[in-house]
Amino acid sequence: MKANKRIVILGGGESGTGAAVLAKIKGFDVFLSDKSPIKDSYKETLSKYEIPFEEMTHSYDLILNADEIIKSPGIAETTPVMIEIIKKKISVISEIEFAGRYTKAKMICITGSNGKTTTTLLTYHILKSAGMNVGLAGNVGKSLALQVATEQHDYYVIELSSFQLDNMYDFKANIAVILNITPDHLDRYDYKMQNYVNSKFRILQNQTENDAFIYWHDDPILSKEIKAHPTKAKLFSFAENGSDLEAYVDSQKMIIDTIGRHFEIELDKLALPGKHNLLNSMAATLSANILDIKKDEIRHALEDFQGVEHRLERVDIKKGVLYINDSKATNVNSCWYALQSMTAPTVLILGGKDKGNDYSEISKLVKEKTKGLVFLGVNNDKLHDFFDSFGIPIKDARSMSEAIKLSSELASPGDTVLLSPCCASFDLFKSYEDRGEQFKCEVSKL
Repeated sequence: MKANKRIVILGGGESGTGAAVLAKIKGFDVFLSDKSPIKDSYKETLSKYEIPFEEMTHSYDLILNADEIIKSPGIAETTPVMIEIIKKKISVISEIEFAGRYTKAKMICITGSNGKTTTTLLTYHILKSAGMNVGLAGNVGKSLALQVATEQHDYYVIELSSFQLDNMYDFKANIAVILNITPDHLDRYDYKMQNYVNSKFRILQNQTENDAFIYWHDDPILSKEIKAHPTKAKLFSFAENGSDLEAYVDSQKMIIDTIGRHFEIELDKLALPGKHNLLNSMAATLSANILDIKKDEIRHALEDFQGVEHRLERVDIKKGVLYINDSKATNVNSCWYALQSMTAPTVLILGGKDKGNDYSEISKLVKEKTKGLVFLGVNNDKLHDFFDSFGIPIKDARSMSEAIKLSSELASPGDTVLLSPCCASFDLFKSYEDRGEQFKCEVSKL
């Protein structure tokens, strides 16, 4: 690509700002546009690199003359500006795709409907603890493009959403991980599950026989779709049961068997409890084993890893009631994992921006585990339609303070209040992080 081409960045967050800096350093004519306000820290970075930008608007005359568009993952193709870009047939790529052009680092890429943040951070922790020169990017950490522009890493551990994968074409994962696939973000995929599945499997594109594909053997969608998405990469599968797999459980130990390498660790030594975290640990350890990290270093990292904020985060015990923040559970399957791990009667807070959810997946667990439901959202009609017949006490809340008040009234000493919303946060909150922080703040006031 010629260095005088014009690149326009849509979105001025972490991803967009990083892409703009890399494009500027590589000599492109760069312009950034964001329909929303841009955070001061990002504006300072753009100004430092003398990158022109606009906020609160899209100037079509400054956007549609681009040779290539780098789009932030949150921008749907149905937005007015994207409709015009598509009409003009301007190339649209992701920040990850762009950054990949300018680094020869090994890429460990992780996707899935649930568990990808935990697995990404755990994989990064193992590599970092082993002294490897590794960066953390994607949905967590700093923008990959910014790191490629201003740092030099030999490895990157990258959490990839389906939205990011949609605009990736030539990028290659040296190790690709798909943890699971359950319905999520169907509102972005014409409410067609196959479209979402195909998006996830884009993580395998361009892999060669020298690369690795790690996946959960027991996921029904994955086991079916692998046949429809052939790859040249070596396959490594994990599950609780199955001694013929590369990762499995035997005699209360997690066993990892890859070519020429055997690793095992007692389950009670793992820092992360619960079945879902066992599967996350298997995926991360497989990556580490493939990269020939020493057994002792893997073991120590698995034992001292700290959990992920807003994911089954124990907040506090107030008047004998345990409060757990699982705000990152933005789909039904995440809530299923959370409910499965509950051992005490539970008051469940759920609701928000519905993404085409099917709540039948959690029906059995809601009936077995919960003693009360609090619906936290602008419009709770769909939740009422589904759960009202369960015979469980239900309350409606329009703010986090109200949700905590109602939950504490429903709970008794020895119970648990669980925020595991099943939904996106954007109806009442800025993000799932904002929702989780408000939860913790309101609990602290009890």
